[in-house]
Amino acid sequence: MQFLFTKKREKSAVVVHVTEEDTDEIMKKDGREEIFLGIGSREKMTRRKLMLLPRRLIVLAQSRKVQEIALDWKEWHFPHLCTQESESAELFATNACLANFSFDIFKTKPKDGFSKVEKIFFDISVKKNIESGMKKGKIIGEEVNASRHIATMPGGEMTPYLLATHAKNTFKGLPVKCSVLDEKAMKKIKMGGILGVGKGSVEKSCFIVLEYFGASKKEKPIVFVGKGVTFDTGGINLKPSDSILGMNMDMSGGASVIHALAVAVRLKIKKNIVVLIPAVENMASGSSYRPGDVLRSLSGKTIEVLNTDAEGRIILADALIYAKKYHPKLVVDVATLTGASLVALGERASALFTQDEKLEQLFRHLGEESGDYVWPLPLWDEYDDEVKGTFGDVANLGKTRWGGAITAAIFLKQFVEQSYPWVHLDIAPRMTTLPDEFLAKGSAGAPVRLLVKLLEKF
Repeated sequence: MQFLFTKKREKSAVVVHVTEEDTDEIMKKDGREEIFLGIGSREKMTRRKLMLLPRRLIVLAQSRKVQEIALDWKEWHFPHLCTQESESAELFATNACLANFSFDIFKTKPKDGFSKVEKIFFDISVKKNIESGMKKGKIIGEEVNASRHIATMPGGEMTPYLLATHAKNTFKGLPVKCSVLDEKAMKKIKMGGILGVGKGSVEKSCFIVLEYFGASKKEKPIVFVGKGVTFDTGGINLKPSDSILGMNMDMSGGASVIHALAVAVRLKIKKNIVVLIPAVENMASGSSYRPGDVLRSLSGKTIEVLNTDAEGRIILADALIYAKKYHPKLVVDVATLTGASLVALGERASALFTQDEKLEQLFRHLGEESGDYVWPLPLWDEYDDEVKGTFGDVANLGKTRWGGAITAAIFLKQFVEQSYPWVHLDIAPRMTTLPDEFLAKGSAGAPVRLLVKLLEKF
């Protein structure tokens, strides 16, 4: 999609107006269609609704097979929500790009092509700061869509090593060092969690390490850890059939951290950033790890496996220990970790866990600012006893059926050991899009936008 700042627009461009009516309309004026987006009172517009407005426009244009649209920027800027016009422009471009994406690479292309908006024209009076905001928003939107693309890929098309290849290709020619630890290397350093979970698959597990130094090498990095389970059957504790469908997206955390880093590199954010992705398939076979197995993690702590479908926390344990070597100023792990988080929050916000109140407030604020909403759940020390093992140091399930999202986070806490400031995001509630978000079906791309805001403001 192109954002063009010129008076010379094509005659085929459909003019769009924002009105204070309550409904959308498509009217003809001088023989040409014009789109009227109804928003009600401008004063009652909220930031959340503002993010949906460009998406509504794109979806409506697509429904009419409109490829070019023309806007008056003054109608799209709401000063009571964005004091800087560059911020409004960034939000517009990001969300327009998100709505213009669909996962259609496996579909036969129609004769007239897939319905996409190709160009958006703005009048020539638009200022430079608006143009720069559009460019930034487009970069963010493109990388969120890239995350959505690889997360939605079928499991057979996105195995652990194909995910590693994607990471390498993403940063080809860019100042990012990409290393991939194979199973031999992981055995050498005793990453027993990752190796244990991946035993049942013919696809070899790997550990992806991305390093970007945008600041002085003396500055401590921010580390993102992304769960990279490229397909999750549940293992020996096999999921019900309905629950297996969609488990190609169990590597959404890994996809999001790759492309959050890609935004940082493209925007030249002056931060040191490390991305760690344990990549595995959790398959059921004769070589799978079993309920009752005891795995030795990279830290030396043993993990008692009570359920092979609680695999994400096991591979993240090794990654969180590995993160210590960087002496990070902050570690954020991102994972589609528990169905219990959906029970607690529905599908509107990711679950946020941290024992640092300032980080909790920061993430809630950045969630509202970016559109990747989060909501806190407790990470109290009183829960620690829930994951004490009987035959190992730590059990990968809580002692009761209650609070599953919390006990998963408490499990991870045992491997952080207060070594660094830490935030855990359980993005299972935001794995896929909702119908009223004006986004195509598939991955939602959370929380790329939130992580970018964090890199800019932490």
